Amino acid sequence: MNAYRLKPLKYPWPPLLYGVAIVAALLLDRYVGLLPPLPREGYLLWTLGGVLALVALSLDIWAVKTLLECHTAVLPNRCAQRLVTNGPFRFTRNPIYLGYTLMTIAFGLLTGNSWFFVAAVSAAVVTTLVAIRCEEMHLLARFGIEFERYCQRTRRWI
Repeated sequence: MNAYRLKPLKYPWPPLLYGVAIVAALLLDRYVGLLPPLPREGYLLWTLGGVLALVALSLDIWAVKTLLECHTAVLPNRCAQRLVTNGPFRFTRNPIYLGYTLMTIAFGLLTGNSWFFVAAVSAAVVTTLVAIRCEEMHLLARFGIEFERYCQRTRRWI
C-alpha cells in the first residue's frame, strides 16, 4: 500500500492506553500502596487538581474543535486530510494527548493518589512509542517538508 494513503494507526490506542493507566493507578493504590499519599489537609491540592482538570478538558475541546474546523480526522486511526498548525497545535504537536496526560495528573491531585503521576508519565511514554511515532510517519508521508518545518518550530509535547 502507498505510504501516502497508509493510516497512522490500525486502532485508536491512546484513549485506551490512558484508560488502562488510570485503572492501574487505582488498583495499585488499593492493593499495593507503596507510594505515599498526597497530603489531604486544606484545599490547595484539590483546587490545583480542579484547575488542571479544567485546563486539560479545555485543551482537548479546543484541539478537537480546531481539527473539525480544518475538516481533517480527529481519530488517530484515520488519514489526515490537512496538516493543522493553528489553535493549540501552534504550541504542541499533540494537544489531545497532552490533555489526557494533564487530566491523569489532575486525578492524582484530586484523589491524593500518587500512582496517577506514575500512570501519567507511563501513558505518555507508551503513547509516544505506540502512537505518536506512527502518526508522525504518516504526517511526514502525507505532507513532507511542510510537516518537517512544523516539527522544527513546534515541540512534540510541551
